Amino acid sequence: MQKTSEIGTIRHGAMSTLDHLRAHGYAILEGAASAATIDAVVADLEPHFERTPHCQGDFYGWQTTRFGSLLSKSPTVQHLALSSRILAIIDAVLGPQCDTYQLNLSQAVRIHPGERQQVPHRDEEMWPCTTGRSEYLVNVMWALDDFTAENGATRLWPRSQFAALDRTIDPSEMITAEMPRGAALVFLGSVTHCGGANRSRKPRTGVILSYCLGWLRQYENQYLAYPPEVASHFPAALRDLIGYRIHRPNLGGYEGQDPGVLFEASNDGALPAVDALPEEIAAELKGFYERPLA
Repeated sequence: MQKTSEIGTIRHGAMSTLDHLRAHGYAILEGAASAATIDAVVADLEPHFERTPHCQGDFYGWQTTRFGSLLSKSPTVQHLALSSRILAIIDAVLGPQCDTYQLNLSQAVRIHPGERQQVPHRDEEMWPCTTGRSEYLVNVMWALDDFTAENGATRLWPRSQFAALDRTIDPSEMITAEMPRGAALVFLGSVTHCGGANRSRKPRTGVILSYCLGWLRQYENQYLAYPPEVASHFPAALRDLIGYRIHRPNLGGYEGQDPGVLFEASNDGALPAVDALPEEIAAELKGFYERPLA
C-alpha cells in the first residue's frame, strides 16, 4: 500500500493513538466514520444478515452471525478499508516488517442476545510459527451499534502482547471496549481478546477489517472472494490491498509479473517474467555479475 502520514488526533490520556496501541495493544478512535457512512453500511449488509444462518462452533459462536466478502457486498466498506486514518496506523505498525501489507479479512459480526463470552484468544494464532519478533496483524472493529458491556462489546487484556498466551487469564485484568456507533477499535493481533457475552435484548453488530504482513497467507481467501472479474471493478488501491500486487522478492506473482497486469487492456496472456526485487537484493545480484566469474 502507498504510505500515508495521517495518524489521527484522538488521544488516550497523554498518549497518541499509535503510542497507546503499541503500549497497551489497543486504541479506540471515536468518530472514525460518520453517521451517514454507518447507515450506508448497515443498509448494505442487513439483507445478508437476514439470510445468513448462525455460526456453528465454540470459536465462532452459536448465537452469532458472521459472513465475509464485504467489499463486494458493501461499496461503503471499501471506503472503510481504505481509510487514511486507519492506514496510517497500519503503515506504522506493519510497514517496517514487509514490502507491502494486505487485507487479511473482512467480516461482519452480529452477536445475538444469549450468546456467551468467546474464549480468550489472539488472532496471530492462525499462523503456527514463532511469535513476538514482530507484529503480524492489526485488527479494526468498526461499531455499527453502540458497543456496551451488556451487549457483548469486545473484551481485551491490555499489555497482554508482552506475555505468553493464557486462556485462563485473570478476568479482573480485562477491559471492555465500550464505544459509540461509528467508532473504531484498533488492536494488535498479539493481544488477548474475545467477544463479550450479550446479556441485552438486542444484537450487537460490527465489521472487522484486519490487515496483515504481505508475505503471510490471508485468513480470508481474497482471490475466491474477489476473483479478477470482480476485482476489476475495484479501484487500484483496493486491488493492491487485497493482494493483486507482487510482494518483493517475487512473491505472489502472475506469469512472473505483478498481478496488476491482469487488469491492463494490453495484456494478451504472453508475458515475460520480470524481476521484482528489493533494492538491496537487486544491488547484490548486480554486484555478483560485476565480478569475474570462474
